[in-house]
Amino acid sequence: MTPCVASFFDPATCTISHVIHEGRGGACAIVDSVLDYDAGSGRISTASADSIVAFVRGNDLQVQWLLETHVHADHISAAHYLRHHLGGAICIGAGIRDVRAAFDHTFNIAALNRQEDRGFDRLLVDDEIFHIGRLKVRALHVPGHTPADMAYLVEDAAAFVGDTLFMPDVGTSRCDFPGGDARQLYQSIQRLLALPAATMLYLCHDYPPAGRGPAWACTVAQQRADNIHVRAGIDADSFHAMRTRRDRTLSLPALMLPSIQLNIRAGDLPPAQGNGIRYLQIPLDTF
Repeated sequence: MTPCVASFFDPATCTISHVIHEGRGGACAIVDSVLDYDAGSGRISTASADSIVAFVRGNDLQVQWLLETHVHADHISAAHYLRHHLGGAICIGAGIRDVRAAFDHTFNIAALNRQEDRGFDRLLVDDEIFHIGRLKVRALHVPGHTPADMAYLVEDAAAFVGDTLFMPDVGTSRCDFPGGDARQLYQSIQRLLALPAATMLYLCHDYPPAGRGPAWACTVAQQRADNIHVRAGIDADSFHAMRTRRDRTLSLPALMLPSIQLNIRAGDLPPAQGNGIRYLQIPLDTF
């Protein structure tokens, strides 16, 4: 069975969310949703997520899964909001435990008095099989960008790869977050590029160069031939040297501090304090 895919581009964060479904009236999964956040005002809004809600309801789809490819550092997940409105189980790779450990001191996670896996309904391991209705999905552990990165291979026809790859003219993701590793990323990418050439790869972000609009899908063959960082013929040492050198020049993502502390608990917002206001923590002199 061929999966149907509807994609939603968020221009504020250059994020693409995907709805994988069987067709009208069938089961679906939502991958890498976005909760809108205005850093200047601290306001949360739901326009991006609501467009997905409208699509799901308009097509009579039943949400089974809310899938996260990793703990995002550049946008806040809307998984909790979508679960409240549409149902479904929130899933991420079991490597979330390593990510939480890496940021435990930074955000004083233990002091939040939350269970370790709070917010997530299921932690997936490498090669685990699950289904979206009749669609077979295999979870692939593809670490390197972060320890928790997972790709989701649907019916051996389409893989949802998160930040592991970008469009061929953009390349690959950074590896300088805690637990990131450029050599590990290279091996993870090779695993994806070993899929059949016609396999469609659906990406989580696009930062298009001048002259083209946003794009988020290409074939394995296109990545093998044209990816500026890992096309055929580029070895692990060359990739590691390039990626390490490039990462040294990058600034932290603008929404990293709010995103990480919410996404390690699946976008679950902190409880209101005694005055009825929710607060995020901004660690000073840490990064």
